[in-house]
Amino acid sequence: MQCDYNEFLKGKVERAKPVGFDVAPDQVHPMLFGWQRDVVRWACKQGRAALFEECGLGKTLQQVEWARLVSQHTNGGKVLILAPLAVAHQTVAEGRKIGVDVRYVRSQAEVDAAGTPVVITNYDMLHHFDASQFVGVVLDESSILKAFTGATKRMLIEMFSHTAFRLACTATPAPNDHLEFGNHAEFLGIMQSNRMISRWFINDTMAAGSYRLKKHAADDFWRWMVSWSVCIAKPSDLGDYDDNGFVIPPLHIHSSVVEVDHTRAFADGQLFVIESLSATGMWKEKRETEEARCQMAKEIIGDSDDYWVIWCDTNSEADLLKSLFPDAVEVRGSDSIAEKERKLMLFSDGAVKKIITKPEIAGFGLNWQHCANMAFVGVTYSFEKTYQAMRRTWRFGQPNEVNAYMIYAETEGNIVATLDAKQVKHEEMLRQMAQASQEEGLNGIIRRAAPAIAVETDIAQGENWTLLLGDSIQTIDQIDDNSLDFSIFSPPFSTLYIYTDTPADMGNNEDHEQFFEHFRYLIDKLWHKVKPGRLVAVHCKDLPLYMNRDGAAGLYDFPGRLVAEFEKERYGGAYNRWTYHSRVTIWKDPVIEMQRTKNHGLLWKNHTVRGEVSRQGMPDYVLVFRKWVAPQDMPDKQVRNEPVPGTYIGEDAPHHWENERDYSIQVWQKYASPVWFDIRQTNVLNVREARDKEDEKHICPLQLDVIERCIELWTNPGDLVHSPFAGIGSEGYVSVKMGRRFIGQELKRSYFDSAVGYLRELESEMAMPDLFSWAAQEAEMSEL
Repeated sequence: MQCDYNEFLKGKVERAKPVGFDVAPDQVHPMLFGWQRDVVRWACKQGRAALFEECGLGKTLQQVEWARLVSQHTNGGKVLILAPLAVAHQTVAEGRKIGVDVRYVRSQAEVDAAGTPVVITNYDMLHHFDASQFVGVVLDESSILKAFTGATKRMLIEMFSHTAFRLACTATPAPNDHLEFGNHAEFLGIMQSNRMISRWFINDTMAAGSYRLKKHAADDFWRWMVSWSVCIAKPSDLGDYDDNGFVIPPLHIHSSVVEVDHTRAFADGQLFVIESLSATGMWKEKRETEEARCQMAKEIIGDSDDYWVIWCDTNSEADLLKSLFPDAVEVRGSDSIAEKERKLMLFSDGAVKKIITKPEIAGFGLNWQHCANMAFVGVTYSFEKTYQAMRRTWRFGQPNEVNAYMIYAETEGNIVATLDAKQVKHEEMLRQMAQASQEEGLNGIIRRAAPAIAVETDIAQGENWTLLLGDSIQTIDQIDDNSLDFSIFSPPFSTLYIYTDTPADMGNNEDHEQFFEHFRYLIDKLWHKVKPGRLVAVHCKDLPLYMNRDGAAGLYDFPGRLVAEFEKERYGGAYNRWTYHSRVTIWKDPVIEMQRTKNHGLLWKNHTVRGEVSRQGMPDYVLVFRKWVAPQDMPDKQVRNEPVPGTYIGEDAPHHWENERDYSIQVWQKYASPVWFDIRQTNVLNVREARDKEDEKHICPLQLDVIERCIELWTNPGDLVHSPFAGIGSEGYVSVKMGRRFIGQELKRSYFDSAVGYLRELESEMAMPDLFSWAAQEAEMSEL
């Protein structure tokens, strides 16, 4: 069992596996830099890989050489490169530098007539091609995959799902959007995007429908990323490579603020024009200020003879700018594909010195290092568009310092502040990517033997308690067989929470199946540790399903699955098994759940207008299982309950009774109820001391009332109570306080230390003599 468990843990370490072929160093064209040659060799070995490299690092040369090597390896198989508008011609030119004949084609018929294995076309032409005719595909500017449910993304994934070799190339994907990595992984056949979300991301309860990277999962996520992608801002991010020639000149961003006419606010009963956060308000303000912004662009650029890119957002802005700069070429969406290509090439080749266009038209893929000046006639909330547009000129290979003029109205300051905040997040994402690449290099963890899973261990003891630090599956072997009178715990809720980055953490899973594969080890070992006829109580709840992650919104029956997993285990013969003994429902306030989660199914508005999405709140449950053995081996009797009047656990104690028996009956009726309505939700140990900086905000211990009732119902004083997920010590604290013994296990050091602190503090309190008892003893001694 132990050997199998270690292999299981190693299998939880998710890394991409190579499906490509080896390339010798001398097979790669010598014109490529050393690090570029190594990247190409690595990408060929992977077979399906992504190059997330900053602008100007030579992705075009790398992808062309990769395509040549794939074709060579497959004895002349055809490779299709897909690129944004006008980028295809740049790729053809780059191919000539290393002797690769890349042909620009518009249909499958032209591929067959090209006479060369490496061809390129625009994304707009994709529907004219037969994917089955290609052994390899390259997505240039693969950030086109960014839309999670976009039609283009679905088409690309479906068309090339059976293509043997795939390469995706872009600068860092849509800045600040980690989920775009999932789209790349799905296109490459590495992992389904919803699986990636389930494994490393958590639903952001502060923004319904969105996800954020789990804090404890961050390192593992980036290690997975660099097992199938190169994520770098400069060559040295890959390891021992020289950055010489890849030092980008400074970018100077100049804010040019246009004053607004506040008198137009009078008609709305206001003294000033107020900044609007809505899209409607933003575009209204843009219309009001477009002439002033265009005039400011004219003042900034003047009659400059330098090259300029003038970015705008609307056709009316483009019309005004064209009237102010008649010598500029203007590219707009209504132009034909051929006309767009012609105009873009005029500027790319230096035939004209000013170009007016939108970021969505020319903001991706083009290399305009000959230009060092940009004017943004307006700002938008899209950091990606702004970032990519700037990167057309501010990129490696740019010999001059770059100036970008941000022209916006004073009422658009909130947009600029949002862009600044996104810039900070983007730089942090780059730092994490670079760190992972630096640590793993091009070798990656997939080149190494699966590591042994090391978990810190420790032990702490008191008079009536023992705490074991470590993996619960391994440390439970230190507990004697048939020694536990009762086990009570709240397990990790499958993939809902994650507390550490170790594979030994049962919360660190990619899906429910992997969680239960892990949890079965505990079910099996608990069988051997619990006394015959005694019980295990599992605190749990239903788990939410999310549309983007799970394909549907709803609930996952986690309690039902727990019951099924306990019941399916057999330990020799028909009698030796866990039996489903009882279930308690713990009432929860649906209003508090709605306020905390913002779940659509609990919103009153949806109740009134979309009743089909409304649902009930989610209670907690305690599932109880009994270790059943052959009747002759079951003890005659074990637990006796004799409630003392006044000792009630919860908020709704009986108020009137005739005698102790009457009180006991009334208490039993409340405890025996299938729904516990009076659990005090805030009666918990203080969790703050146990938190570390990586803890998720939703972490909280099990309510003490629940633990105390279960121990009162199903144990005797002096019994040994157990928890394999001791956390900050709630089960141990209640057990010792109620005169039981306790043994617990905990994986996380900060929780273990906190639990030890609580138990030692409780011991000290219990050792102190009661004030009245001490006074009585003193009086008795004085009489003697």
